[in-house]
Amino acid sequence: MDIKPFTAVLRQARFELSAPDLKRCPPEQGIEIAFAGRSNAGKSSALNTLADQKSLARTSKTPGRTQLINFFPINEQWKLVDLPGYGYAQVPEQLKLDWQKHMGEYLEKRECLKGLFLVMDVRHPLKEFDRMMLDWSVRFEMPVHILLSKCDKLNRGPAANALQAVRKEIKALGGQISAQLFSSHDKTGVDEAREVLARWFGYEPPQVTGT
Repeated sequence: MDIKPFTAVLRQARFELSAPDLKRCPPEQGIEIAFAGRSNAGKSSALNTLADQKSLARTSKTPGRTQLINFFPINEQWKLVDLPGYGYAQVPEQLKLDWQKHMGEYLEKRECLKGLFLVMDVRHPLKEFDRMMLDWSVRFEMPVHILLSKCDKLNRGPAANALQAVRKEIKALGGQISAQLFSSHDKTGVDEAREVLARWFGYEPPQVTGT
């Protein structure tokens, strides 16, 4: 697939609203693809990179910066969604539990959610919360595409080994789970990830007519 036309479509993404819970999410419409991951795994950076925008989703070196469900419509039918980071965020325990409750409600009850990008630091993949998310995805038959982020931090051999190990584990889980290497820094795997987005959105490339 020539990904350039779809990349131009992704550039149209804009911020719509932040919702603290499912009740205050936008009305159900079209297709939503969500981004989830442990705090500081590079989730918001990945979303920005795929949309070819520098500051669509807020990024921070402080774990737990994304505390709400953030919606970014691309057009009337497609939305990207940045979910609250989970894991070791340095926030009060009750607030962390509230985040996880509201995120769980969104994942389980949002009818227009059609796929989940799960972002993991390639150096620390498949932690407890990652495995919980994958177990959930298998149970609810939700497609998941894993981005093993920050792969520029590893040499090619160790990065390839990490990908192979993750693919071996997810194969044993069943479900609709795939994985790839990704780097927002040097753009490794960006087009591959965009192709997954295009497929999940049902994107049809423009037809080239002859003269």
